[in-house]
Amino acid sequence: MKYFDYAATTPPYPEVVRAMGEMMQQHYGNPSSLHRYGEEADRLLRRAREVSAGVLGVQPGELIWTSGATESNNLALKGAAMRRGRLQGHIITTAIEHASVYEACRQLEQLGFEVSYLDAEPDGTISLERIQAAFREDTILFSMMHVNNETGAVQPVMEVARWIKKHHPRTIVHVDGVQGFGRLAPLPLGEGSIDLYSLSAHKLRGPRGVGLLYVKQGTELLPLLAGGGQENGYRSGTENIAAIAGMTKALRLFAEKQTTQEQHLRLLSDELRQQIRTIPGLLLTEVKEVAPHIVHFTYPGMKAEVVLHSLEQQGMLVSTQSACASRRAKPSRVLRSMGMDAEAAMSGIRISLGDEHTAEDITQLVAALRQTVQALRPLERR
Repeated sequence: MKYFDYAATTPPYPEVVRAMGEMMQQHYGNPSSLHRYGEEADRLLRRAREVSAGVLGVQPGELIWTSGATESNNLALKGAAMRRGRLQGHIITTAIEHASVYEACRQLEQLGFEVSYLDAEPDGTISLERIQAAFREDTILFSMMHVNNETGAVQPVMEVARWIKKHHPRTIVHVDGVQGFGRLAPLPLGEGSIDLYSLSAHKLRGPRGVGLLYVKQGTELLPLLAGGGQENGYRSGTENIAAIAGMTKALRLFAEKQTTQEQHLRLLSDELRQQIRTIPGLLLTEVKEVAPHIVHFTYPGMKAEVVLHSLEQQGMLVSTQSACASRRAKPSRVLRSMGMDAEAAMSGIRISLGDEHTAEDITQLVAALRQTVQALRPLERR
């Protein structure tokens, strides 16, 4: 089987697996314990924080370990909105966010906050002009993803963040960096325009069940978990040292390979896009600026899961919407926001690439796509 779903999850680096195995066998102390094993675990935890902070260009004390991007996004949004006991205010996000941001905002609405969900342009981006028009005097929080996990559209996060800090300096800015980190040039977090930044290890060839949240010094959050006060009081619970060590190693390796990986992925994805344009019935989703690892197209008249399973029978594993939404037989919220009709939004296919893919893999995938379309053409719109 050929795996083309790296935006959903990635195979861990062998070095990550080895590091985690060593940690689980040899360093199982609780970092909050005062004895030798606890102090050793605490030292490893502090070292992981220092290395990860160095990779991101921030201070070690500005990082919080979480169970993944869903928790990081929920802590960022709910923690920032409800700080100091607040239960009202205006929040701006977009209609194309990952479910962990979109649904967290829906919950905040139920608590009394007002949320503006901005639609994307047909080119997949959220324009600065649309964001500017949505701002109000009581806007307390803004959240936007760096790269859309479905279409690969790159969002102008730094342009937006700098404008917000210049004109609305009290508004907290959150960026979901899950699909952007290591695939694009790193965001300058140390500059100060971004207050909160979320990452997930398993998108970076690290383990599942661990992530981090960057919290700029001086940014207040209401902790969502009460307990022993770990992670500077922001995230109680005994830290998963093995998973954190695995994420740290993956973070470092992924960052080190960013330039060469981006070049490699762009060559492959450009060739794939060019070939998709030549297949009758398939419509490439053209976005203003696209991340190097995601290629998206629609097949109007054919449900996405039919295409997916046809490709799977030929040994090609792709996805429909984001992994979190792919099991729901609904039109893609992201594609609808871009102005596509319901039929097209039901037919989207996402192909996401990794550093292990080759030109031969692309050739085989294109051949499978052509065969799939030829086989399915008599069934269109039935």
